Amino acid sequence: MVATATVRALVAPHRTAGTSSSLRHVPDVPVLADVVAVLDALYDPRTAEEWDAVGLVTGDPDQPVRRVLFAVDPVDEVISEAVEWGADLLVTHHPLLLRGVHSVSTDRPKGRSVTTLVRAGIALQVAHTNADVARPGVSDALADLLGIEDTRPLRPIADAALDKIVVFVPPEAVEAVMDAMTSAGAGRLGNYERAAFMSEGTGTFLPLAGATPAVGQVGAVERVGETRLEMVAPPARVAAVVEALRAAHPYEEPAFDVLLTRPVPGDRGLGRVGQLPAPETLRAFGERVASALPPTASGVRVAGRLNALVQTVAVCGGAGDDLFDDVRRAGADVFVTADLRHHPASEALAFGAPALIDCAHWATEWPWLGQAAARVSAALTLRGTTVETRVSHLVTDPWSCHLDGTTPISGEPL
Repeated sequence: MVATATVRALVAPHRTAGTSSSLRHVPDVPVLADVVAVLDALYDPRTAEEWDAVGLVTGDPDQPVRRVLFAVDPVDEVISEAVEWGADLLVTHHPLLLRGVHSVSTDRPKGRSVTTLVRAGIALQVAHTNADVARPGVSDALADLLGIEDTRPLRPIADAALDKIVVFVPPEAVEAVMDAMTSAGAGRLGNYERAAFMSEGTGTFLPLAGATPAVGQVGAVERVGETRLEMVAPPARVAAVVEALRAAHPYEEPAFDVLLTRPVPGDRGLGRVGQLPAPETLRAFGERVASALPPTASGVRVAGRLNALVQTVAVCGGAGDDLFDDVRRAGADVFVTADLRHHPASEALAFGAPALIDCAHWATEWPWLGQAAARVSAALTLRGTTVETRVSHLVTDPWSCHLDGTTPISGEPL
């Protein structure tokens, strides 16, 4: 695991003394903690790769947020744009402090960026690999831009396993037991809490010598109406949930089951694969990609037979050459991604499929910014707050010029 930065969250000063306390209660102005909560709900930091560094980098959770700028890279030019526009929060896809940092002095690029953000009172939040796997996320935005329909993840990630606890409860005690289990961590499904299933039935038991039954007598078979209560919980919370149900249950020995489950692939994951509305030639599709993406010096490169028809399309925003096996399993005719290297691309073409379309890294991730800005704005509106959002159009692709001489045709001599 790559060491993350030792400086992960720096407190930024408020723009005006007393602003935090006076605006904290104004309903239409969210504070940073509110916006971060929305971002984390949309792009769960728990789904980020272990080596990644996502989340809040600079900022005071209580500072008001009126303007949010979205960009791919937290480079000096973007930070300057945030300062000039008066942004309170900068949301970027790429991390600023990915590897270990032992100095933020201004004679170093990272230190200069951190210092500028803190002095300007601008918070920085990063959504990187957690935005890559989100649904919708980076690759969804790319697929939508290219007109690809009915998409699914190329490499799905499993949803977190949720074990099931089944307990049999007298009807009059169901609410108390359910509340106790909920407080211990059961019944959470996505954006819902206290989720449960109940069915009615009859329980029977024979109390033996030494028992002190809440219902019935020792030595006599008892039949009572009971409710079957089912709730799910993360494996790490099962022990606490069982302890809570025991404490809340009126019976001396409550009957319950714990059913262990296995994680199953969900709708999140790396890359996307889907269909074009109708087949088209590789050349035509390559031209579609080139016209849809923001222009960069490196442009768009195509590998494969230009007159071949393509319809099943795989995409991955950012570098995706580790997904070739997944792309072939998905039966894709063409794969759109970035940063393809000579040997992996050559080896991929040797399989006969898919054709390859190589784009600038920045260009394949830039479409996500508009999607993210719209989702954050909508989520905050539902909370009764508003922010002004802006997508940076600064091209932060590192290449500044493409010197195009005679373009050779693959397989022919120069």
